[in-house]
Amino acid sequence: MRNVERITDVVTFHGEGPVWSLEWGGLRFVDMLAGGVLTLRDDGEVDRITVGKVAAMVRPRANGGYVVATEKGIALADDVTAEPTRSIHLTDRENERMNEGGAAPDGSLYIGSMAWDGSDDGGRLYRVMPDGGTEVVLDPVSISNGLGFSPDHTLAYYADSGPGRIDVFDVDGGALSGRRRLVSFEDDDGVPDGLVVDSQGSLWVAVNGAGQVRRYSPEGQLLETVEVPVPGVTACTLGGPSLTDLFVTTSREGDDTPGAGSIYAAAADVPGLPVLPFAG
Repeated sequence: MRNVERITDVVTFHGEGPVWSLEWGGLRFVDMLAGGVLTLRDDGEVDRITVGKVAAMVRPRANGGYVVATEKGIALADDVTAEPTRSIHLTDRENERMNEGGAAPDGSLYIGSMAWDGSDDGGRLYRVMPDGGTEVVLDPVSISNGLGFSPDHTLAYYADSGPGRIDVFDVDGGALSGRRRLVSFEDDDGVPDGLVVDSQGSLWVAVNGAGQVRRYSPEGQLLETVEVPVPGVTACTLGGPSLTDLFVTTSREGDDTPGAGSIYAAAADVPGLPVLPFAG
């Protein structure tokens, strides 16, 4: 069993979306329902940029700065340490907020959403093109969550937490097609949340409610389970100098377990992949 280490104090209410990028100095993640974009410094302290009511996911931009999903769309910053200066609106639906996503091989950005009240079929999956054009890719979904691409960029893996499933798509450039189910979760098994794909094409999936990160083969076979000492495991990424550090975000929303809201880490045997940037 892998040894999991708590590497921060309680720094988030609902930590999500960890991403490793040297462009912003290492590990960055969000405090989703507090609207915070957080960066873990080398001394273990955390820097915070507040971007609004919601900060749902963050990615580097190809030409510098970062993009962050907000309550109703995305916001763009030209500098990694600055607040965003412009935004792209995605929805006017009152009960909808952005939730998770990731950049595609062609430089476009996928952002999923969910209903504020968690109701079924309240979410969508959006795509933002580098030129700022937008489209709805999936409608409806329940709680749109983790999205990652295979090492050769021909497959995409996608978690919809409501029905408890991970699906796989074919990828042409950045477009998704041919959706089919890869892994199903039982009602008492926790739900799939954020995910990351490693350099062998395996999926590391945060299982919210189970206190676990599970690694699956590209065919959906369970390879191993990493136990985390809090149930609210929300997302994970592979980073560090050799991309072999597994970082895990957690939530204290509805949970008073000591250590909930902290970041955890473990050593991985297989390196991850460099994060794909948004070209817009």
